[in-house]
Amino acid sequence: MSLVTAADVAAATARIAPSVLRTPLLRLPGERLWVKPENRQPTRSFKVRGAVNAVGLLAERGVGHVIAQSSGNHAQAIAYAAGEHGLRATVVLPDTAPELKVLAARRLGAEVVIAPPALREVTCLALADRLAATVVRSDDFDIIAGHGSAGTEICRDLPRAGTILVPVCNGGLLAGVAVAAKAVDPAIRVIGVEPELAADGVASFRSGRRTAWPVQQTYRTRADGLRAPVLGALAWEHIHRYVDDMVTVSEDDIGAAADLLWQELGERAEPSGAVTTAAYFAHRATLPAGPVVAVLSGGNVAAHPDAGDMRERSLIRGL
Repeated sequence: MSLVTAADVAAATARIAPSVLRTPLLRLPGERLWVKPENRQPTRSFKVRGAVNAVGLLAERGVGHVIAQSSGNHAQAIAYAAGEHGLRATVVLPDTAPELKVLAARRLGAEVVIAPPALREVTCLALADRLAATVVRSDDFDIIAGHGSAGTEICRDLPRAGTILVPVCNGGLLAGVAVAAKAVDPAIRVIGVEPELAADGVASFRSGRRTAWPVQQTYRTRADGLRAPVLGALAWEHIHRYVDDMVTVSEDDIGAAADLLWQELGERAEPSGAVTTAAYFAHRATLPAGPVVAVLSGGNVAAHPDAGDMRERSLIRGL
């Protein structure tokens, strides 16, 4: 199985530059924590990085219709990327997906199909066959390469970073960031973060074997973007080789972190995006010395009813 290289990440970084935002690093007052706000991307999540890279390459190869299954953010990113390149997009979402993610995918031009969570994958594959569409998985090679651009930016903006904390769903973001960061400095610690209630990745990391959890278990967490029952096969190969550790956080920790990000930085964080800040506070005593970077992976959340500037806050603020 071919793995993504630093050269692949560099090529993807250049390729997607016109369509994605180079997000800054924000220092949390009084802490050694820096937050990378991927919630500021065009689709409000990091997913656009990989999607623009992968869909752009497919467009160059003459593909006209792409399809993906997603909890919501990958779907929006595929729809956005398809629009950028003039492709048709179909996305399969679970019937538990937040309405704002479903509506956003439709607004971006995708045809949306709703399925039970456990049937997302088979529904996507059946539709791909019937529609002659090309499946874009959230841990495809070109997706991982595109996501690696976030790691490249972190290392350029904070060369002295000691640790990077990355949310984990199927593992594509963690894989890409690990490849990019380790190419710059093998001493950087790259750590994946999952909710305690959806810790299949941690179980895989500890056992050394890719381990699946039942959907009924992973769907207990409020972090809807991190409910995948198993790491992607290709993502796992990168994680097994490059990632230093994986940790979990509680539902209460996630809520407190999302609230803090809003209060201190004015950044909207969906539960999935807040897990890394939660991990910093839950595990900082055991983190290596030096600056820590937490990737705030997404901010697709409901509007703050009292915010005159129409900024948004987490759905779990105050919990």
